[in-house]
Amino acid sequence: MILLDLSLYQMIVVALVFVWTGFVRTGLGFGGAALGLPLMLFVQNNPLTWLPVISVHLLFFSGLTLLNRLHNVDWQYLRRSSFYIIPPAIVGVFGLVSLPVLWLNSFIYAITLFYGFIWLFNRGIESHNVWADRILLVLGGYVAGISLTGAPLMVAVYMRNVSKHQLRDTLFVLWFIIVSIKMTTFVVLSVNLHFITALSLLPIAAIGHVLGLKAHHAIMRNDLLFKRWIGGGLIIVSLLGLGDLYRH
Repeated sequence: MILLDLSLYQMIVVALVFVWTGFVRTGLGFGGAALGLPLMLFVQNNPLTWLPVISVHLLFFSGLTLLNRLHNVDWQYLRRSSFYIIPPAIVGVFGLVSLPVLWLNSFIYAITLFYGFIWLFNRGIESHNVWADRILLVLGGYVAGISLTGAPLMVAVYMRNVSKHQLRDTLFVLWFIIVSIKMTTFVVLSVNLHFITALSLLPIAAIGHVLGLKAHHAIMRNDLLFKRWIGGGLIIVSLLGLGDLYRH
C-alpha cells in the first residue's frame, strides 16, 4: 500500500490513523496533525517521516475544501495575524530538520499532553487582550513550524477575532500558507517528502475527510464533550510515548 517498510499490522494502524486525522481536520477545522502525529510516532518515531505526508494531505484537502469557499475567508485578520505567525513558523521548520529526534519527539508528546489536560478539564486556551493574542500567535507559529501541532494555540486567538461562520475557512487558508512554507523548506533542504507514500494514503484519508464534513455541525454542537474525550485519549497516548522514549 505504501513505500515505507511496514508490517501488515503497522499498515493497518497507519491507515486507521490517517482516517482519524482526516476526520478531525474537517470535523473540527484544525487539529488533524496534533491528534494524529503522536500516534504515528508509535509506528515510526521520526517526525520527518510523517510530517511531509501530513503536509501533502493538508495541502490537498484544505485546497479542496476552499475551492468554492475563498469568499468566506476573513482576509483582513489573516493578513494581520500572519505577521506574528510566519516568522516563528520558519524558525520552527529549521528546528525540525536540525534538532535530535529525541528532543523533537519529547516536544511533540509534551505539547500533546498539555492539549490533553486542557481539553479533558474544559479549560481551553483563552486570550483576552492584544498582547496575549500576539504571544499565542508567535508560540503557535513556532510549534506549527516544528511539528504542525500549533493549531490549538492559534485557534484560541482566531476564535476571538474571526466570526464563527468564517473561522474554519480562514484557518484552512492559514494552514495552507504554513504548510506551503514547510514543504518549500523541505524541498530546498532535500528532505525526503515520501510523496508516493502520501499519494497512497490520500484515498484512506479521504474517508475521514468525508466523514468529518458530514459530522462538522454535530461536532460543533457538542464541542466540549468531543474535546473531553479527545483530551483523555491524548493524555494516555502522550504518557505512553514519553515512557517509551525514556525507557530505552
